[in-house]
Amino acid sequence: MKEHKANLHKDTLAIHAGQSPDPTTGAIMTPIYQTSTYVQDGPGIHKGFEYSRTHNPTRFALERNLAALEGAKYGLCFSSGCAAMSTAIHSFKSGDHILCCDDVYGGTYRLFTKVFPQMGVETTFADFSSIQNIEKLTKSNTKLIWIETPTNPLLKLIDIEKVSAFAKTKGIKVLVDNTFMSPYLQNPLSLGADLVLHSTTKYIGGHSDVVGGFIGTSDEELHKILQFNQNAIGAIPSPLDCFLGLRSTKTLHVRMQRHSENGKALATWLESHPQIEKVTYPGLKSHPQYDLAKRQMKDSGGMITFVIKGGMDKAKKFLSRLNIFACAESLGGVESLIEHPGLMTHAGIPADIRAKLGIVDGLIRVSVGIENIDDLKADIDQALKG
Repeated sequence: MKEHKANLHKDTLAIHAGQSPDPTTGAIMTPIYQTSTYVQDGPGIHKGFEYSRTHNPTRFALERNLAALEGAKYGLCFSSGCAAMSTAIHSFKSGDHILCCDDVYGGTYRLFTKVFPQMGVETTFADFSSIQNIEKLTKSNTKLIWIETPTNPLLKLIDIEKVSAFAKTKGIKVLVDNTFMSPYLQNPLSLGADLVLHSTTKYIGGHSDVVGGFIGTSDEELHKILQFNQNAIGAIPSPLDCFLGLRSTKTLHVRMQRHSENGKALATWLESHPQIEKVTYPGLKSHPQYDLAKRQMKDSGGMITFVIKGGMDKAKKFLSRLNIFACAESLGGVESLIEHPGLMTHAGIPADIRAKLGIVDGLIRVSVGIENIDDLKADIDQALKG
């Protein structure tokens, strides 16, 4: 296989990294190796492939491709973002402490509060916008700092470089969930993080037709542990899902450019709408961490949150009147999705904690697709007037 140099632009790596034409037929697309096992010439005498949970050429191609995009030496793929998270946490042990940012995906919160405490792994949630909060809450048994940036759903930003520099002084690992940005817009490993994680269901998959997860790292020891757990736990993606992932990464750069273009245009327009109380988007100068966004992100992406005047009743009516925007969980598809965090993606977080975070009744989260921006504005406008 041809090795693709790290100095190639991401646009080129997205299409070529980690894969080469099939050596048997010359097929330019990596085949779907839909097999559960591989024939051996004798016990232990094989071509490097024994069993498909452990070895699959289609999965290997996707893992190499995504690792190249994140600037990681190693990459591992999983059957979902939650499977990637679970495998990552299984790399730690009973008695370990995790420090996690307070505004996170509801599934992350569920794992840290309902699943891993049973294994003796403790998690503390904190506002990471201040490095002092992290320093104050770090314990002698803190082994991992878990970051989402931008956060979900409030789009707060966390300074990856600053947190990683602090963590290194304490021997603590840093993991960044980079799902909202994709490898095209933000690369946490280059900013000092030890691990980068994605729900590839979102922007990497990009077409709302495949579920998956990914972890990348350049730490050889961490990779060995994660690779062992990937095989032992077995939450790996199917060859078809990996094939679809490779199909999707080839257009990641052009999709992210359009998501960002539409996101910025829609957020700017929403700021001036009389029925909108507040808009949060990293690409707006009104964002309190706008300067950090410019420093650690290539562009601002397609995620927006805004607060509708009128609270819960108005929000429900608004969501029921949209025609182009689909009221649905998930994000990152070519189509525009919209949802109510308090009732949908973050409903599992207790109401008092949602209120403390600022997940109010009128809060709406938008995943801006790649449709015509004028059509998107018109759809929101007519729904707000209803």
